[in-house]
Amino acid sequence: MTDTMVLTWLLFVPLILSLMAFAARWLGGLSRFLVLAFHLGSVTLTLILSLFTAEAVLEEGHFFGLGNWLYVDALGVIFLLIIGVVGFLVGIYSIGYTRHDLQTGEIDTHKLSTYYGLFNLFLFTMLLVVTANNIIMMWVAVEATTLGSAFLVGIYGHRASLEAAWKYIMICTVGVAFGLYGTVLVYSDAFNVMQVPGNAVLWTEIIKNTELLDPTLIKMAFVFVLVGFGTKAGLFPMHSWLPDAHSEAPSPISALLSGVLLNCALLVIFRFSTISNLVLGPSFAQTLFLIFGTISVAVAAFFIYVQRDIKRLLAYSSVENVGLIVMAFGIGGSAGIFAGLLQAINHSLVKSLMFCTSGNILIKYRSRSLDQVRGMLQVIPYSSALLMVGALALVGTPPLNIFLSKFFIITSGFGAGHFWLMALCLLFLVVIFAAFFRVIASTLLGERPDSITRGEANWLTLLPGAALAILIVALGLYIPSELMSLLNGASDLALYGNTGQQVTMSMKDYLSPLAQFLR
Repeated sequence: MTDTMVLTWLLFVPLILSLMAFAARWLGGLSRFLVLAFHLGSVTLTLILSLFTAEAVLEEGHFFGLGNWLYVDALGVIFLLIIGVVGFLVGIYSIGYTRHDLQTGEIDTHKLSTYYGLFNLFLFTMLLVVTANNIIMMWVAVEATTLGSAFLVGIYGHRASLEAAWKYIMICTVGVAFGLYGTVLVYSDAFNVMQVPGNAVLWTEIIKNTELLDPTLIKMAFVFVLVGFGTKAGLFPMHSWLPDAHSEAPSPISALLSGVLLNCALLVIFRFSTISNLVLGPSFAQTLFLIFGTISVAVAAFFIYVQRDIKRLLAYSSVENVGLIVMAFGIGGSAGIFAGLLQAINHSLVKSLMFCTSGNILIKYRSRSLDQVRGMLQVIPYSSALLMVGALALVGTPPLNIFLSKFFIITSGFGAGHFWLMALCLLFLVVIFAAFFRVIASTLLGERPDSITRGEANWLTLLPGAALAILIVALGLYIPSELMSLLNGASDLALYGNTGQQVTMSMKDYLSPLAQFLR
């Protein structure tokens, strides 16, 4: 199978199987079995094809598909791997989670078909975002993720979940409209330069002609793009949809929203920031990144501290981590971008684990309130261990993975001369540490309520979390050479586009900013 065919099937597999999952509701007694089979086939094949694509990028650098409308390089394939790995593990978790919902009557077979059809349609739209080379199609795909996931947010039909779904649709649709304005400005400027509509819409062609683009138009366009797609990414102050949608959605969908969708929106911003860097120089985009990133971390830290709802607390933690990723790109240079991309990978794994574990808590306690969840170590000991791993990772405890990426962000900031900004960031991280320490102490310890029986829901709600926990520990101890190569290549692309310049760095090089600061 050629690389182009792999890329085509990567998109069509979840799309076709999502339609089959929708249709399975009319197949009578076999419908439940077939829906699960289609879903399992979709997430498994998506993972396998994502890994094949990553291998091809490692060998060839990049490749195109569907007449240059699709494009995958080192930057895109990092986010593609996040979709493949997290989509597979959360997809497996969904089977155990929906089994409980079926037993309690929360959903029926028809709604199960709707759930898995939408789940895989959501995967398809996110895959389209990260593989699109056509900048208009990038916007269409991001908008499509809203339509695909909003129905999942409100799938239970409760008043709170429907309200969250409508809020999600309204805010993100209005926000992403600003992204469209920015996209059209870039396209119109590129068309004036190239005079070929088919080329002016392709990101790879725009990158080749950045020296001819109008700096004023690009400056305006990037502001629109940052506000528009920043709404979807959850940057402050455009984040207000995020806590409601993440908390009211089924826990597997919360994991996808936080661990995958936010990164897709960030990738689009980073694609446009590369254009801005080549036209205007890096200082303009970096300044905006530092402002939005720092404020997002600051606001999220204090919202996290006062939350009593576990899922809302995790949602604000997503705002914090998106802020850290954007802040790392604001620091700039190969070290800052490397740290930001590593943070994106690590956050996806940890937040997926935490939302899946919160699903286990909800199944057992029928509550998300920290005031009611007590004695988890006695009630669900395995889920308690997963919660502890995830919470410790989120606050940056060594040797877990987020410690490494947060360490790189702080050291690259010090090395770039942002001393006071990094000191302020560390203060906010201390507040977040205190909040999560309280979560661990209040939920794991104490006496269990008399009405709560001991025992986990089922093994399918534990195995994906265990796999995520293993990855979290493994990436905290060792970064594989293949991943280092992808991160190096992605850093080069974010800095220089596809102009051929390369700055290949080792782990020692990424620690050098701290050494320079200490001197």
